[in-house]
Parts: sequence; structure tokens; C-alpha cells
Amino acid sequence: MSAGTTNAELVAVAVAAARAAAPELLERFDRGAVGVSSKSTATDLVSEADLAAERTIRELLARERPEDAIMGEEGEDTPGTSGLRWIVDPLDGTINYLYGHPQWCVSVACEDRAGVVFDPVRDELWAVAVGERPTLNGEPLADLGPAPELGAALLATGFGYAAEIRAAQAQIAVRMLPRVRDLRRAGAAALDLAWAAAGRLDAYYEHGVKPWDIAAGTLLCEGVGLHVEPLPATDALPPGILTAPPELAGELRALVDDA
Repeated sequence: MSAGTTNAELVAVAVAAARAAAPELLERFDRGAVGVSSKSTATDLVSEADLAAERTIRELLARERPEDAIMGEEGEDTPGTSGLRWIVDPLDGTINYLYGHPQWCVSVACEDRAGVVFDPVRDELWAVAVGERPTLNGEPLADLGPAPELGAALLATGFGYAAEIRAAQAQIAVRMLPRVRDLRRAGAAALDLAWAAAGRLDAYYEHGVKPWDIAAGTLLCEGVGLHVEPLPATDALPPGILTAPPELAGELRALVDDA
């Protein structure tokens, strides 16, 4: 089934999947999520909404792309035979969602081919087919323009769930804050990446992200010409990701890496 499938066709499937999950999420967001349990730590939560949204996405992908593999945050990996794999985060920003903060999204990507980040609260949908310009609600994203000086750059980051990882991440933030315009921690990695692609942030870095957090967002960033590179694991931190204008990437990487 993958033979002859274009990236644009894969985007259309990703859009349909992300939009199909939105009613499940919005309805529960309005009335308050239930069925909450913890995963890796007491602060790493999953709700009925996460699970219902992923079921909806998986059902659509099984109908539309039955030969493709699927990796989802909340379910078992599903093998495929087509050579294509979908990477799904049904609700990125679960803690925000549970507290009623409107900073959460759905992320659906066909690995290395196409991706969608959908913010149902604002009805903003970012989409990218590799080789084409990313879009926001169907309109091509604008050129980002010249990179700012480091001291004028607005950065975003995130923090892990385990206390020892947060402690190490806090040390990076201490180095960053005196050197940049400011630092944002919104709590949804996929949206941070989409906002960077849209020029709402200048750069983003975070250790501890998972494939489903970044699969669609990194394609968006690469599509507008941002530099994207993996951050290797250290003794104190798991692997991560950095995206920034090429002119700033080296300086930011040095601040992240400085022991």
C-alpha cells in the first residue's frame, strides 16, 4: 500500500486522525478529565482522555493505512509491512489538560514523511509534508527572517518528571537565563516545536522527550529552515532535542552542554 503514496496523501491521513481525536479531548476538557492514573512517576499522569483519543486515532489509521506500523504513547507498538510507521501522541500536555490550562495538542506523524500538530482549543493545525512548506490552517508559514542575537532570543524548554532529572535541567536553565531574552516552559513539547516553526519562539531544547513528543514538530521546524539536532544523554540526563536558527545553534548547544 505504501508504493506510490505521496507525502501529501500521508498528511491528509494525519490531519484526519488528529481532527478525529479532538472531540474526545474537547468534551472531556470542558467537563473535567476523569480516570486519571500515574505512569513512570506520581507526577507522570495519563487520563481517560489520552486513552480514548489514542483509540480513535489508531482505529482511523487501521482503516486508512492497515499495512503501516504504529507507535503510540499510550498503546502497544503495532507492527506493519509497508515500511511506514505512524508515531502518535494523542494528548501532549496532559498535566496542562488536567489542570484546565489550554496548552495541549494532538501530534500525529508518519515517520520522516509527514506530520501534524493540532491545537483544538485554538483550532490551529500545523501540517508538513517533507519537501514542501509547512502550513498553519492551510496557509504556508512565513519566513522566519534573520535570527536574533542570543541575548534577544526567546527560548522554550521542558522539565522531566523525576526529581533528579529536574535538578540537572534546572542547572541548564540557570546558565540560560542570564544569556537570553527569556525562557518559557509551557508544558507541551509538540506545541513548543510548532510555535518555533511559526516564529512564536526563537528556539527550543529539552532532554527527556520521547519520539511521539517530537516526531511531527521536528519536521515542522526543519521545513522552515531551523536547525534540529539530537542532544545526547549525559550521566544526569536522558537524550533530548535542540532546534534553533542555524546561527544560534552552536551557542545554545554550548550552554546546554556546559558542565
